[in-house]
Amino acid sequence: MAHSHDHAHHHDHDHGHHHGHNHGGHSHGGHVHAPASFGRAFAVGIALNTGFVAVEAIYGVLAGSMALVADAGHNLSDVLGLLIAWSAAVLSARPPSARFTYGLKSSSILAALANAALLMVALGAITLETFRRLADPQPIATGPVMIVAAIGIAINTATALMFMGGRHHDINLRGAFLHMAGDAAVSAGVVAAAFVIRLTHAWWIDPVVSLAIVALIGWSTWGLARDALHMGLLGVPAGISEEHVRTFLGKQAGVTAVHDLHIWPMSTTETALTAHLVIPAGHPGDAFLHRLADALDHDFGIGHATVQIEIDEHAHDCALISEKVV
Repeated sequence: MAHSHDHAHHHDHDHGHHHGHNHGGHSHGGHVHAPASFGRAFAVGIALNTGFVAVEAIYGVLAGSMALVADAGHNLSDVLGLLIAWSAAVLSARPPSARFTYGLKSSSILAALANAALLMVALGAITLETFRRLADPQPIATGPVMIVAAIGIAINTATALMFMGGRHHDINLRGAFLHMAGDAAVSAGVVAAAFVIRLTHAWWIDPVVSLAIVALIGWSTWGLARDALHMGLLGVPAGISEEHVRTFLGKQAGVTAVHDLHIWPMSTTETALTAHLVIPAGHPGDAFLHRLADALDHDFGIGHATVQIEIDEHAHDCALISEKVV
């Protein structure tokens, strides 16, 4: 069975030609929550944190604080993570080509995976060093540690606030927000630990607090890694129910069956759908396809929908009618 997809975009009314009475398609551009608008936030976040990493690492070594050195390492991983996410935002904005017909939108998913992996590695390194210091507690200069860590709270909180608005729309912006919020928590923990150590001279508190904060950040990172892997495997995006979409399509006027339904993330912000609809009465026309695409975009956030229409007597010829066949 030949699969013919005719495309019509509701913004420019550029209608395609139908190849046969039993086929029809519709491609619909969706709303893009482009992280490119957060370019300034990425630039400021990278600049501030790069400078702070250098200062924090130097003072951490001079003060002998494992927690401060670990915080510097974590900040460095965040700088790299921001660079990855920013690069993905730029690549995602590039137009489609003959070789990459979706453009490079899916690079944002690869960036999210790389971001999560980077954080896991950084947390592993910090954990190893923390255990080593726990076995052999060392004196630390609490004054400089408290001052530098307090500056870290201010820088990371300010950077996190810049990404707060986009964290619900894009996994990379959520990753950036989590990185910065996590770093602010680390810095706060370092300040608290240094204050208690200053009063008690209990040097072991430094690695213990560091270990506790690493565990907290690791929990958040696992959620980011899980969501990124889900997207990488083209899973149905969070917030969209495949069952609800299938039911919605099946309730459309004249539709008697729905098969070969696929819903997947084109990027961290855009969702695509393809489906075959069996309509015994024949092709319902472009107006039906326009309304369907608009409804999928409005009700489910699926901005790129392509639908193939099949009439009843030919439905048995479709090789993709079984849900076990991709």
